[in-house]
Formats: sequence, C-alpha cells, structure tokens
Amino acid sequence: MKANIGGIDRTLRIGAGIALLALVFVLEGDARWLGLIGLLPLATGLARFCPAYALFGISTCPTALKVA
Repeated sequence: MKANIGGIDRTLRIGAGIALLALVFVLEGDARWLGLIGLLPLATGLARFCPAYALFGISTCPTALKVA
C-alpha cells in the first residue's frame, strides 16, 4: 500500500473521523450508532491510504504525485 493521502487531506480525515465518533456519545437511541461511520475516515487518515483513491488513480500525497 503506497501512501496516497497528503497532509491536509489526512488532517481533515482524522478530524472528521473524531467528530463523527463523538456522535456516539452525543446522540441518543439508535441514531448514535451512525457515529461509527467515523471509523472509516479515521482509519484511512491514520493509514495514509484510501482504497477509493487507489481505484480512481487519485493522490493528494506530494511524494506520490507524478511530475510531467
């Protein structure tokens, strides 16, 4: 797995993941489990790899960008 997530993208993903996970503690009833969706952006941000980016050939990582 080659890194395809850059610094700003990584920071935004980790922040969004933590914010969504906080919903588990804020919301009540069955809706609170929607906060678990935050695991996806948190995991991809920490791993610096996004399978969807790889599938479409996208990279926000400056070391992985091709210079023509």
